[in-house]
Amino acid sequence: MVDHSRRRSRKGPARRTPPPAAGSPSASARAAAIRESVQDGAIEDIGPVLFALNDPVPGVRETAAVALGRLKDPRGCTTLAIALADPDARVRAAVVEALGGIGRAESREALERALDDPEADVRAKAVFALLGLGDARSRPALDRRVDDSAPAVRRAVAAALGRIDPDASFPSLERLLADPIDRVRREAVLSVGRSSDPSRLAIVRRYLGDPARRVRVAAAVVVGRHRDRDSVASLLALLSTPETWEKPAVLVALGRIGDPSAVPALIEWAEHPSHWIRVCAVHALGDMGGPEARSVALAHLHDPYWSVRGAAAVALGTVGRPDDLSPLLSLLKDDHPWARRGAIYALGSLGLAEAAPRLREELLDAAAEVRLAAVWALGRLQDDGARDDLIRLLYQTRSAPIRPAPSGAAEAEERLASDAESRLFDAVVQALGRLSHGLPDPLIHRSLVDALGRLSDEDLDRLARLPLPEVRSDQPAPTLRALFETALPSTADDEDSS
Repeated sequence: MVDHSRRRSRKGPARRTPPPAAGSPSASARAAAIRESVQDGAIEDIGPVLFALNDPVPGVRETAAVALGRLKDPRGCTTLAIALADPDARVRAAVVEALGGIGRAESREALERALDDPEADVRAKAVFALLGLGDARSRPALDRRVDDSAPAVRRAVAAALGRIDPDASFPSLERLLADPIDRVRREAVLSVGRSSDPSRLAIVRRYLGDPARRVRVAAAVVVGRHRDRDSVASLLALLSTPETWEKPAVLVALGRIGDPSAVPALIEWAEHPSHWIRVCAVHALGDMGGPEARSVALAHLHDPYWSVRGAAAVALGTVGRPDDLSPLLSLLKDDHPWARRGAIYALGSLGLAEAAPRLREELLDAAAEVRLAAVWALGRLQDDGARDDLIRLLYQTRSAPIRPAPSGAAEAEERLASDAESRLFDAVVQALGRLSHGLPDPLIHRSLVDALGRLSDEDLDRLARLPLPEVRSDQPAPTLRALFETALPSTADDEDSS
C-alpha cells in the first residue's frame, strides 16, 4: 500500500500575483463577482475568470475553478490543467472537478497526473473525472491506484474500472473484491457484474454471503439484473435471516429472475409488517405474473400505506384483467397521488378504453405525477377525446431540466417527490403522436410543428424523459428529436419539398 499519511509539499510555480491594492474589492466580493458573472450560463469573455485562478486568496481561486466547471467552456481547459499545481488542496479538487465537468479528451493526461496528488480527495475526484471521460487509455493509470491508501480512492477506482472496461479490468477488480473495506467491495461487485462474461456471475454469487450487508445487496442487484436462476437458492436463504435492510434488493431480484419456486416466499413477504418490504414483494410478484400475483395486488389496493397501494396498482397493470376496471377506477379517488398514479398506469397498460373519460379529468390533477400518468395512459389508449386537452398541455409546458426532489424525510412522506414536471412535455409529444393513428391530423400536426420550432438543437438531441412504462433497462431512451420524427413522420418530406 502507498502511504500518503504524511502530507508532502506541493511543488509548482511560485505565485507572483501581488496582493490586492488598498481599496480594492475584498476576497468575498471578488468571489461573489465571479459567481454572478456565470450564473446565467455561457459568457463571451472568460478571461477574468481564468485570471482569478491566480488570485492570492485560495477561496477565490476555488470559486473560479467551480465557475469554469459550471460554464463547461473548453477554452478554460489549458489554464485549469496548469492550476492542478495549485498549493491548496481544495483548489486542486475544484480544478479536477471542473476538468471532469468540461469533459474534453485532451484533459485526460492532466487528470491522470492528478491521480498522484498527495490529497486523497483530489485523487478520488480525478478518478471520477476520468470515469466521466470514459477513455479506455486511462485504465493502466487507474490500475495503479488499486492499492491506494485511501478507501475513497479505491472505491472510486472500482466504480471507474467497471464502467470503462470491466472485462479488461477484471484482474484489478478481483483484487478489489478482497478489499477490507465493504464500500470498496460493493463497488467491485457491481463492476464485475457489468462484465459481458457470464462466468463472472459465479464470482458475484459468492458475495451473496459476504459479511457486510451492503455487499450482499450489491450482489443481489447484479444477479437480479442478469436473471441468474442459479442464485435463487441463495437469495431465498437470505430471506430467512433476521436482517431486513437487504430484503428489498433480494425481493426485487427474485421478481426479475422469475423462478416459480420463489412465489410462496414472495406472497409471505407481501404481508410483512414493514410497508417498504410489502412494496418490494408486491412489485416482485407483479414482475413474475401469475394468478397469485393478481390476487395479492387486488388485496393490497386497500393497504393502509399509499406506497403499497401504488405498487399494487402498478403490478395489476401487468397481471390484471379487464374486469379489474372497477377497483382501479375506485383507486382514482385515493387521497394520495402515488396511488392514483399507479391506478392510471394500470388502466393504460391494460388497455381499458372505458376509463378514458375519467382519465381526462386527471389531466387537471394538482400532482404532476398524476398528470404525467394520465398523459401516457390517454396516448396509450389513443383517446381522440383527449386531443384538445393534450394540445393545450403542449403549449403550457416546456422542455425543462430535471428539478431536484424535495429533501427531508417528513416532506418526502407528505409530498410526492418526483421529476414528473420535467417529463410532461416529452410525454405529451409522444401521446399526440399516438393519437394521430398514423393519419394526418391538421390540428395535432400544427401544434407539434409549433412546439418543434421553439426548441434548439441541444434540446432536440437530449434523451427523452418519459413516464415509467416507457423506461426499459434493455433499450436506450430515444432522443426528443426521435419523438418528434415519430409523431410527425411527414415533416422531413415537407421540408424537402419546400
